[in-house]
Amino acid sequence: MVLYYVLLPVAWLVWHIGFRIQVIGRENLIHDRGFILAPNHISAIDPVFVILSRFWGKQMRVFAKKELFQMNWFISWFLKQCGGISVRGSKGDRAIVDQTIEECKKGRGLLVFPEGTRTKDGNLLPLKSGAFVVASAAEVDMIPCRIIYDTPDKKMHLFCRVRVCFGTPIPAKELAMGEKRDLAKLRACKEKLTQAWVDLYEANKF
Repeated sequence: MVLYYVLLPVAWLVWHIGFRIQVIGRENLIHDRGFILAPNHISAIDPVFVILSRFWGKQMRVFAKKELFQMNWFISWFLKQCGGISVRGSKGDRAIVDQTIEECKKGRGLLVFPEGTRTKDGNLLPLKSGAFVVASAAEVDMIPCRIIYDTPDKKMHLFCRVRVCFGTPIPAKELAMGEKRDLAKLRACKEKLTQAWVDLYEANKF
């Protein structure tokens, strides 16, 4: 835990040398209770940008596909130090999800990418249900987060400019789906997050 708070300032400095990161909407971050932080997903190192843009606060859990832990030793090590958990998107992850729900109830945050995988063309992908299931079960707000790169193809390139934009939290009561997980409500929740991403992009694009 101590290493996490030592590592953050060092990583922040290194990342700002390679990328010119601008953070917008940090006032929308939640620090006094559990939350779901829900960014769009473009680059394999998006989790690093989001963690560094949030910068301070209680250490989050970070759901990341196992491929991220196989990229190189530094990213794997960094994610683990920042609370990263390897998930496969299968039924075998049920115990991890249940544990994370309990941690969110107790005040911990979760960083999860609702698209489930990276976009190949820079456009938003259909959303998976996992982030909304956790938010509903834990009764926590969801913070929309839009990552924007200033490149023609909208993808990450070394020395490009990056904007990480945090939107107004979607209240827990608007994410509640009940024990039977009302599918109509789930679709409405996905539409809320998608629209929040669209609005953040339109307001903050390069």
